[in-house]
Amino acid sequence: MRILLAEDDRQLAELVRTSLGAAAFLVDVERDGEVILYRGETEDFDAVLLDLGLPSLDGLTILKRWRKAQRMMPVLILTARDQWEERVEAIEAGADDYLVKPFRMEELIARLRAVLRRANGFAAAPIRFNGYVLDTRLMRLSRDGVPVELTPQEYKVLAYLAFHRGQVVSQLRLTEHIYAQDFERNSNSIEVLIARLRRRVGSEVIKTRRGFGYYIEQDA
Repeated sequence: MRILLAEDDRQLAELVRTSLGAAAFLVDVERDGEVILYRGETEDFDAVLLDLGLPSLDGLTILKRWRKAQRMMPVLILTARDQWEERVEAIEAGADDYLVKPFRMEELIARLRAVLRRANGFAAAPIRFNGYVLDTRLMRLSRDGVPVELTPQEYKVLAYLAFHRGQVVSQLRLTEHIYAQDFERNSNSIEVLIARLRRRVGSEVIKTRRGFGYYIEQDA
């Protein structure tokens, strides 16, 4: 899952980026409000962690402009402001959740996973498909209680497809959502990961729409 972290506190941003990376998220960090607005308008993020107090353009204005432009990715507000009026204003503007600083990383990760599940139509964890159980908290796949061993990259690909069941996901989209921009990768890296996953879970689980991409069926 590719996350935009909009936070101007460098120390906190690095801590969040590292913690989310360990939880299998891909994190892009930006500090300037105008840049954050532009990236949210033009790029495909699975969710945004948005600080309200940003230089050049405040977070609430950014959120309102995204929603006005029909940019509907989940947004979790991170802020030191604790007044209930500001929480209400943020929720009314289109925020999906609100977390007051200082916070524990475990709570941030839990809330982020929750807004991602809700955005993709899952009421609660774990995610179930084709007899498999994907535990996003433990980053573990199992079937009939038996763990299925996955590498970190295999897990990221499978989790992304599972979260977007019923959608055909292109190789380019998968690449953008599991690899950092500066990560050197081969053009066939996604094909290799898909082939390995099919050996682990069966070719009937991950299907191909030739020329378009890969998918897990909605009712699987």
